Amino acid sequence: THGAAARPALPAFGSGFGLGVFVPRCQLCEGRRRVPTVEGVGPNRAQGRRAVRCDADGARARPCRQIYADPAKRLELYFRPKDPYCHPVCANRFPTSTVLLKVKRRTKKKKQLDAEEQIQPEVQFEMEILGTVTTVYKFQGMSDFQYLAMHSGPDGKQTSMYDKVLMLKPEKEEFFNRELPLYIPPPIFSRLDTPVDYFYRPDIQHREGYNNPQVSGENLIGLSRARRPHNAIFVNFDDEEIPTKPLDAAVQTWKKMCTNPVDKKVEEELRKLFEVRPVWSRNAVKANISVHPDKLKLLLPYLAYYMLTGPWRSLWVRFGYDPRKHPEAKIYQVLDFRIRCGMKYGYAPNDMPVKAKRSTYNYSLPITVKKQVSHTVSVHDLKQGLGTSGASGAKKPASSRYKLKESIYIFREGALPPYRQMFYQLCDLNVESLQKIIRRNDGTESECTERDGWCLPKTSDDLRDTMSLMIKQIIRSTRPALFSNTTSSEDGKEQLAYESGEDEDDEEEEEEDFKPSDGSENEMETEILDYV
Repeated sequence: THGAAARPALPAFGSGFGLGVFVPRCQLCEGRRRVPTVEGVGPNRAQGRRAVRCDADGARARPCRQIYADPAKRLELYFRPKDPYCHPVCANRFPTSTVLLKVKRRTKKKKQLDAEEQIQPEVQFEMEILGTVTTVYKFQGMSDFQYLAMHSGPDGKQTSMYDKVLMLKPEKEEFFNRELPLYIPPPIFSRLDTPVDYFYRPDIQHREGYNNPQVSGENLIGLSRARRPHNAIFVNFDDEEIPTKPLDAAVQTWKKMCTNPVDKKVEEELRKLFEVRPVWSRNAVKANISVHPDKLKLLLPYLAYYMLTGPWRSLWVRFGYDPRKHPEAKIYQVLDFRIRCGMKYGYAPNDMPVKAKRSTYNYSLPITVKKQVSHTVSVHDLKQGLGTSGASGAKKPASSRYKLKESIYIFREGALPPYRQMFYQLCDLNVESLQKIIRRNDGTESECTERDGWCLPKTSDDLRDTMSLMIKQIIRSTRPALFSNTTSSEDGKEQLAYESGEDEDDEEEEEEDFKPSDGSENEMETEILDYV
């Protein structure tokens, strides 16, 4: 529909589209016995290949090898390949066990001696197996709404805008200063291409005489989701009292789920951890005991409370223990460390030693990625002891199936952090020079502040500067090409002094702010979302 959004129906392969197998001619298929296939792309091979964009010509082409290399990618079909505003139809990837046959039909006509005699031609078939088909792409969804670059005039006449909005060659300033109707279509209209049933709730039937309650903060429908019944206790740094026992609901929930010896063993292991060390991060717990994450969400509120602010923020503290009253608790304080980025540190954003999990330059539309269906954890599964049992053919042994690596919470000299942002406890910085900075005021701690805790002021800044210099030295030894200008040890000391000196404001401007990603295993700040 010109100038309006319209959603075409699923293409009927029986009419207008050849129902069959189309094998794209790309480098992936040439000279290989295993070939992927695409069902029902177009009436002929040439048109189908242009629609799927398997050819490498054109700036917006996506070769088949890139789609085939990633099982989560969906194959895109464009009904108008030359239209950049065309929204594709996507095909899902399925495994199959078939063969690709090449069939030749040869017809040999015989000479007709008698005019009245009808002689049937001799037909021969030759078959050749070209390869095995292990992957097939099937188009099972609907096409997205299509919005053409058209403008509707006052008289209702539709005018094309493609020559005005598409820049096919370098243009002068006049091209950008022209008065044009606003045309900014979204990249997609629908996030789903398969119909789903939506079950609406029926209207609530109240008894006669019922009056709606007065609007208040308690019964307003908020933008956030409902509270999760994990029953954790949250404590701020300025709270006077700390909890000495868990909530009754937390006890009942854990007792209800703790139904097998495996769970009781995990509970005892976690109790011993809190006896040895009263403050733990969740990742540190997951690196020391093997427990299912869903079970750990119920077990931690049973044995500890959660600090929201202060030097022990995002950490779990044993019930009855107040780190604000014990100077020796400074070794359990948290350090928010982020790998610095900038030419001042020896590498540009593209040369970061630890790559980001996501990138805005490699974004895929939701309809072009097939999400893997995850196994839903039921109450029955939790009762069966997901902590260490439940799969006989697992790759990892039962005792370490859910354990994380030690690098997730321990910093060692000569090793890079696994993520760009890490939350370390001071006792887990296993470097002598870092421990000297922490112990500078041992025995003379007088006040616990919200910013520095029991440590001296600016201790966290000194730790970050030292750790950043260590990471820079690691990169220098492994990738010397990034450091073209070699510097002496004295220059390194001057650099360290510069990073922690008077020019701190400039450092904050040049440093890239790396926020934790949604899927990181070390995002303690987002841990509160599991309980709220």
